[in-house]
Amino acid sequence: MKIEILGTGCTKCKALEENAKKALADAGVFAQIEKVEDIEKIMAYGVMSTPGLVINGEVKSTGKLLNSEEIKALF
Repeated sequence: MKIEILGTGCTKCKALEENAKKALADAGVFAQIEKVEDIEKIMAYGVMSTPGLVINGEVKSTGKLLNSEEIKALF
């Protein structure tokens, strides 16, 4: 599984990355986490508000800071 955190480095983007790591640890799931800060790459997903969460190339959330339980539900 590949998880991408879309955002330019704001506080919410960093918190989403930490919540994703916690969700993976809690679920016992291994995944590659990548932080995407390039505006053009973010826009290529059609994301206009950050933070964004992409799992296996599919945008799952934009503009919202999900907690670890909400992220686990998206796996």
